[in-house]
Amino acid sequence: MIRRFVAMLFLLLLVAALWQCARRGSPSGGPKDITPPQLIRTEPDSMTINFKAKRIRLYFDEFIKLEDIQNQLIVSPPLKYQPEIKPQGAASKYLELKFKDTLRENTTYTINFGQSVQDNNEGNPSSFLTYVFSTGDYIDSLEVAGVVKDAYTKKADPFISVMLYEIDTAYTDSTIFKRPPNYITNTLDSTVIFRLKNLKEGQYKLFALKDEAKNNLFDQNVDKIGFMEDTLTLPSDSTFLLTLFKEVPNYSIAVPSLTAKNRIQFGYFGDASNIKIVPLLPLPDSVSTKIVKERDKDTLNYWFTPFEMDSIVFTVTNEKEKVIDTFTVKSRKVELDSLQLNPSQSGSLNFIDFFYIGANTPLTKIDTTKIRMTDQDSIAVAFTTDLDTLENKVDFDFKVKPSQNYQLDLLPGAITDFFGETNDSIVYNLSTQSYADLGNLTFNIEADSSAYPMILELTDEQGKLKREVFVTEAKPIELNNIEPAKYFIRVIFDANANQKWDTGNFLKKRQPEKVIYYPDTLEIRANWELEETFTIRN
Repeated sequence: MIRRFVAMLFLLLLVAALWQCARRGSPSGGPKDITPPQLIRTEPDSMTINFKAKRIRLYFDEFIKLEDIQNQLIVSPPLKYQPEIKPQGAASKYLELKFKDTLRENTTYTINFGQSVQDNNEGNPSSFLTYVFSTGDYIDSLEVAGVVKDAYTKKADPFISVMLYEIDTAYTDSTIFKRPPNYITNTLDSTVIFRLKNLKEGQYKLFALKDEAKNNLFDQNVDKIGFMEDTLTLPSDSTFLLTLFKEVPNYSIAVPSLTAKNRIQFGYFGDASNIKIVPLLPLPDSVSTKIVKERDKDTLNYWFTPFEMDSIVFTVTNEKEKVIDTFTVKSRKVELDSLQLNPSQSGSLNFIDFFYIGANTPLTKIDTTKIRMTDQDSIAVAFTTDLDTLENKVDFDFKVKPSQNYQLDLLPGAITDFFGETNDSIVYNLSTQSYADLGNLTFNIEADSSAYPMILELTDEQGKLKREVFVTEAKPIELNNIEPAKYFIRVIFDANANQKWDTGNFLKKRQPEKVIYYPDTLEIRANWELEETFTIRN
């Protein structure tokens, strides 16, 4: 028994000793690797002249991986076909690019890898990695640098292409729509600064492009553009600012589609205020039709009472543009759109915006005898209604009081749509906060009288518009009953006094209306009065 106890004790002591040794000897893993891969050599050498190779290789001091190479890799001047890149999807100590194009003669090429080359373990990027060569006798060495900003939003988009077009006998204002630039670089995803290197002497046009298709061409319908009005002459030691904006597209109509048994959808670009949609052949006498613009979309809905059809041929005429399009809409198996009502605010009401009820089908009639509003004491609340057929909604106007609960009852038949369909019983429960739960802002603008009129906009941190005030003179601007949060102030210089921000147009050589932001974030607190002053110098 004693021997067994001694043996067990010996084993326990041995295990404890080994465990202590294991603890003392266990590796800590060492410090975190924060060093990016180092380029050790290239084949052929960077800065090679009279370049004739079909591929290049870059060798690194550690295993690398490629991250987002499709966005990050920029070749200037642009190639018709992107180089073949390998290896992809596996760690390697080298990177190879194989050219698919025939390179231009007497041209300096710059290949910018952005931050796509990263070490395999920690993802540390080898920033600003470039490879330069020339198919001629020398390397061009001039540079252009500058900054890109968005014309309207506080933060510019990532991956903005900055492009130089040489002004030669072939250059026109439409060139940017038709062929890639002579030189190109990219702002990547972390900076708004650009630098074009290895340029040759000459005269150029400078552009910025949010190139959605990544084809190095300007598509007015989807791309943002920024341009410098004056000709850029190299060499130059100036720093340039490009302001990016989305143009109002030229008018065009999309192919319509039957989206429901009682609705055909006509999407469009540009201004559709002057278009007429007419069936080429008369519809049956029993069929009624109505055209309504879809709220917040560039879409016209052609509503009709359902009937048996194989197809309808439409002419779409824009009298202002003198354009006529013809479309055939064929029947297919789709469901019927039926009346749905949606309130503009649910739960908590604010003290600024009108409450309304929107619909998906065209509204034609309201019966106020079947609508009732009461407060938390079951006392009737006086209200008025207005049927807005353009926006397809019913507006409610009533005195909104603080710390109050409201009940809005819609009895069956209160609202009728184009097809004679009416609502079922609906109850909307609404409430308001106490004034003490909200904050107030007094904002002063100090500016020269020539800066007016302006539009002052209060936005949240995501840029969503919360308040808007048209300002014609220097006086305190009071924004009351604001939800506690952090906000930005945007000031629009409304040059044509139309009380909205106007974008630019490249072909018309028109820059967008100027927008600036108050430099500080405003923190609105509950039951708090905040006053700020913004001094604007022209």
